[in-house]
Amino acid sequence: MAVYPEYMVAPIRQDLTEVGFEQLMTPEEVESALASNEGTVLVAVNSVCGCAAAKARPALKMALASADKKPGKLVTVFAGMETDAVAKMREHLLPYPPSSPCIALFKDGELVHMIERYHIEGSDAMRIVNNLQGAFEEYC
Repeated sequence: MAVYPEYMVAPIRQDLTEVGFEQLMTPEEVESALASNEGTVLVAVNSVCGCAAAKARPALKMALASADKKPGKLVTVFAGMETDAVAKMREHLLPYPPSSPCIALFKDGELVHMIERYHIEGSDAMRIVNNLQGAFEEYC
Protein backbone atom coordinates (compact mmCIF):
# COMPACT_ATOMS: atom_id res chain seq x y z
CA MET A 1 0.00 0.00 0.00
CA ALA A 2 1.34 3.40 -0.97
CA VAL A 3 2.09 5.88 1.80
CA TYR A 4 1.85 8.99 -0.39
CA PRO A 5 -0.64 10.02 -3.05
CA GLU A 6 0.67 9.49 -6.58
CA TYR A 7 0.14 13.13 -7.56
CA MET A 8 2.63 14.07 -4.85
CA VAL A 9 5.37 11.66 -5.91
CA ALA A 10 4.95 11.91 -9.69
CA PRO A 11 7.29 14.92 -10.04
CA ILE A 12 9.79 13.27 -7.68
CA ARG A 13 9.79 10.12 -9.84
CA GLN A 14 10.17 12.27 -12.95
CA ASP A 15 13.26 13.94 -11.48
CA LEU A 16 15.13 10.67 -12.11
CA THR A 17 13.21 9.13 -15.01
CA GLU A 18 13.77 12.22 -17.17
CA VAL A 19 17.53 11.60 -16.96
CA GLY A 20 17.28 7.93 -17.90
CA PHE A 21 16.37 6.00 -14.76
CA GLU A 22 13.86 3.20 -15.23
CA GLN A 23 11.17 3.16 -12.51
CA LEU A 24 10.77 -0.39 -11.16
CA MET A 25 7.23 -0.98 -9.93
CA THR A 26 7.12 -4.72 -9.12
CA PRO A 27 9.37 -7.37 -7.57
CA GLU A 28 9.53 -9.02 -10.99
CA GLU A 29 10.84 -5.82 -12.57
CA VAL A 30 13.50 -5.61 -9.83
CA GLU A 31 14.59 -9.19 -10.48
CA SER A 32 14.68 -8.62 -14.22
CA ALA A 33 16.74 -5.41 -13.88
CA LEU A 34 19.33 -7.11 -11.67
CA ALA A 35 19.32 -10.49 -13.39
CA SER A 36 22.14 -9.76 -15.80
CA ASN A 37 25.50 -10.94 -14.60
CA GLU A 38 27.25 -8.64 -17.04
CA GLY A 39 27.76 -4.91 -16.77
CA THR A 40 26.83 -2.30 -14.20
CA VAL A 41 23.50 -1.22 -12.74
CA LEU A 42 23.07 1.93 -10.67
CA VAL A 43 20.16 1.75 -8.23
CA ALA A 44 18.56 4.77 -6.59
CA VAL A 45 16.13 4.14 -3.75
CA ASN A 46 14.15 7.36 -4.06
CA SER A 47 12.27 9.12 -1.27
CA VAL A 48 10.17 12.19 -0.51
CA CYS A 49 12.58 13.31 2.22
CA GLY A 50 14.60 16.50 2.08
CA CYS A 51 17.98 14.79 1.77
CA ALA A 52 16.77 13.01 -1.37
CA ALA A 53 15.57 16.31 -2.84
CA ALA A 54 18.54 18.46 -1.82
CA LYS A 55 21.38 15.95 -2.09
CA ALA A 56 20.74 12.47 -3.51
CA ARG A 57 18.83 13.26 -6.71
CA PRO A 58 20.91 16.34 -7.63
CA ALA A 59 24.12 14.39 -6.96
CA LEU A 60 22.97 11.49 -9.13
CA LYS A 61 22.14 13.82 -12.00
CA MET A 62 25.39 15.80 -11.71
CA ALA A 63 27.53 12.66 -11.41
CA LEU A 64 25.97 11.11 -14.49
CA ALA A 65 26.08 14.32 -16.52
CA SER A 66 29.80 14.85 -16.05
CA ALA A 67 31.24 11.33 -15.64
CA ASP A 68 33.63 9.85 -18.18
CA LYS A 69 32.55 6.33 -17.24
CA LYS A 70 28.90 5.57 -16.45
CA PRO A 71 26.81 2.58 -15.40
CA GLY A 72 25.18 0.62 -18.20
CA LYS A 73 21.75 0.68 -16.61
CA LEU A 74 19.98 3.13 -14.29
CA VAL A 75 17.04 1.98 -12.16
CA THR A 76 15.02 3.34 -9.27
CA VAL A 77 12.46 2.20 -6.72
CA PHE A 78 10.41 4.55 -4.57
CA ALA A 79 10.37 4.00 -0.79
CA GLY A 80 6.90 4.35 0.66
CA MET A 81 5.20 3.57 -2.62
CA GLU A 82 5.70 0.21 -4.36
CA THR A 83 6.46 -1.63 -1.14
CA ASP A 84 6.89 -5.08 -2.72
CA ALA A 85 9.37 -3.78 -5.30
CA VAL A 86 11.29 -1.89 -2.61
CA ALA A 87 11.35 -4.96 -0.37
CA LYS A 88 12.73 -7.06 -3.23
CA MET A 89 15.40 -4.47 -3.97
CA ARG A 90 16.37 -4.34 -0.30
CA GLU A 91 16.99 -8.10 -0.41
CA HIS A 92 19.65 -7.40 -3.04
CA LEU A 93 21.11 -4.60 -0.90
CA LEU A 94 21.88 -6.88 2.06
CA PRO A 95 23.85 -6.82 4.32
CA TYR A 96 23.08 -3.10 4.38
CA PRO A 97 20.01 -2.19 6.47
CA PRO A 98 16.98 -0.56 4.83
CA SER A 99 17.84 3.01 3.96
CA SER A 100 16.06 5.62 1.92
CA PRO A 101 17.30 7.34 0.09
CA CYS A 102 20.31 5.27 -0.84
CA ILE A 103 22.36 4.59 -3.94
CA ALA A 104 23.90 1.26 -4.91
CA LEU A 105 26.10 0.09 -7.75
CA PHE A 106 26.07 -3.50 -8.98
CA LYS A 107 28.71 -4.98 -11.25
CA ASP A 108 28.25 -8.34 -12.90
CA GLY A 109 25.37 -9.09 -10.52
CA GLU A 110 27.23 -8.21 -7.30
CA LEU A 111 26.76 -5.20 -5.04
CA VAL A 112 30.08 -3.35 -5.22
CA HIS A 113 29.34 0.14 -3.86
CA MET A 114 26.74 1.53 -1.45
CA ILE A 115 25.89 5.04 -0.31
CA GLU A 116 23.54 4.84 2.67
CA ARG A 117 21.20 7.52 3.95
CA TYR A 118 23.61 8.59 6.68
CA HIS A 119 26.27 9.22 4.01
CA ILE A 120 23.78 11.37 2.11
CA GLU A 121 22.56 13.29 5.16
CA GLY A 122 26.11 13.95 6.34
CA SER A 123 27.46 15.16 2.99
CA ASP A 124 26.89 17.92 0.52
CA ALA A 125 25.87 17.08 -3.04
CA MET A 126 29.39 17.56 -4.44
CA ARG A 127 30.86 15.03 -2.02
CA ILE A 128 28.25 12.51 -3.18
CA VAL A 129 29.04 13.37 -6.83
CA ASN A 130 32.74 12.68 -6.18
CA ASN A 131 31.90 9.44 -4.36
CA LEU A 132 29.73 8.26 -7.27
CA GLN A 133 32.22 9.23 -9.94
CA GLY A 134 34.97 7.42 -8.06
CA ALA A 135 32.81 4.29 -8.04
CA PHE A 136 32.03 4.74 -11.75
CA GLU A 137 35.74 5.00 -12.52
CA GLU A 138 36.52 1.89 -10.54
CA TYR A 139 33.67 -0.36 -11.63
CA CYS A 140 32.22 0.88 -14.95
